[in-house]
Amino acid sequence: MSDPTVGTSKFLSLVLRHNPASVGLTLDGAGWADVGELLEALRKHGHPIDRAGLDVVVATNNKKRFEYSPDGLKIRACQGHSIKDIDLQLEQKVPPEDLYHGTADKFLSSILADGLLPQSRQYVHLSFDTRTAIKVGQRHGKPVVLHVAALQMHKDGHTFYLSHNNVWLTKSVPSKYLKRMDQI
Repeated sequence: MSDPTVGTSKFLSLVLRHNPASVGLTLDGAGWADVGELLEALRKHGHPIDRAGLDVVVATNNKKRFEYSPDGLKIRACQGHSIKDIDLQLEQKVPPEDLYHGTADKFLSSILADGLLPQSRQYVHLSFDTRTAIKVGQRHGKPVVLHVAALQMHKDGHTFYLSHNNVWLTKSVPSKYLKRMDQI
């Protein structure tokens, strides 16, 4: 039997990261939606959930994709937005020496030529560990893990952020900072 919270989580990701208008919702400049308005919009568009159900999705999402405001009245996605004018107001952070990016082998030649680009998202997403990077890469085909010389990038003037769900973010990763893990 499948977990119904997974489907709800995926739909919330669509709404809160990519297309709030799909349910008639508007996000503020920091990506927040009023919880009551979200629940009403979901109900009107055939995805009814109550606050208790939303609490379960937020608490049990394995990627911790969502967060409530301190007063619990608003909700947003922690990262991964394709909506370009969302400012999550993240603080710049000094990254660890090494970070990782999971991708599919079919994208490797383009990445090694052009570097990692955010594509439709605001940022490139990087992982603390290879295990997470492998899982990300598997979603798109045969996984390949790339080592990112993150601290060197930072020293060279690139900016990094750490999302509230512990995903490292940066605008792009030039190819000179990338190496295939199987070539290290």
